[in-house]
Amino acid sequence: MSLRIEAAHRAFRARGRDDVVALDGVDLTVGEGELLVVVGRSGSGKTTLLRVVAGLEPLDSGRVLLDGEDLTATAPGARGVALVFQEAALFPHLRVRDNIGIGERARGADRKVTEAAVVEVAATLDVEDLLDRTPSELSGGERQRVALARAMIRSPRALLLDEPLAAVDAEQRGRMRGVIRDVQRRLGVPMIHVTHDQSEAMALGDRVALMDRGRVVQCDTPDALYAAPSHVAVARGFGPLPMNILPPERGVCVGVRPERVRLDPSGSGPLCAVMEREPAGEDSLIHLVCAPEGTAVVARVPRGSEPRPGDQVRLSWDPAHEHRFNATTGERVA
Repeated sequence: MSLRIEAAHRAFRARGRDDVVALDGVDLTVGEGELLVVVGRSGSGKTTLLRVVAGLEPLDSGRVLLDGEDLTATAPGARGVALVFQEAALFPHLRVRDNIGIGERARGADRKVTEAAVVEVAATLDVEDLLDRTPSELSGGERQRVALARAMIRSPRALLLDEPLAAVDAEQRGRMRGVIRDVQRRLGVPMIHVTHDQSEAMALGDRVALMDRGRVVQCDTPDALYAAPSHVAVARGFGPLPMNILPPERGVCVGVRPERVRLDPSGSGPLCAVMEREPAGEDSLIHLVCAPEGTAVVARVPRGSEPRPGDQVRLSWDPAHEHRFNATTGERVA
């Protein structure tokens, strides 16, 4: 079973202004059992994409197909697609067991069958000890596991996750990534996970699609996006730190990852002023401004070897680690 989004276009009418294009010809395929992570800046179209697949937002043109079936005009409840929101959206007056099973009961399922399914899915997501609690008694991670349980009990044909870990504290985030991976293995259906967290995208995605201004700029494995970004938008928008993009020369911009930049006081590279040092575990992030254009650059260097704010240094890097982009189009040229 695969999920296919074809030439999806969606614009929102804005009074007195040009239409806001949220999706501009998006083409994506998510395979059976695949977890596709969608990343991008706010307003890039990520959430609109999920809402279109779920049927909560109509398409102006294009199609949504699941296992070859055209769902474009199908009502949300008949699509077999489950959507988990950033906020768990649990009913505050209901116990966890009732929150998980409420959809099944609304569809008229047998009460005993539903209760057995609730217990089974609760055990799968390690919330069986929470079944008689209310949402106010749960942590952020526990609420999201309950929301996932409510989605799983439906045996959905596809599962959509809209920044489900955004409200989860850092301590639980790593554990929740494992939970999502476990859900993926158990369901074996196409999954789309939207996030703004780069490390989350790299850790979870079988593939990652980076969106910018309603378009998919690049869709590939996390390693491919990091090692060979196809566009400046990917270079700046994917990875633990944005890639440094230097001023164009002869129509080409050079990009260098912060960890590849070397600081050499006696070198022949661009002269830069050290503005700030930011601790980053065993390393430090050195924020610089380079003359004469005033370009901001970040270098990641080992602790103990950092220059101090106000120092003048020169940049250097191994040419094998530089990326080249067309200064006009932003497309990769080498």
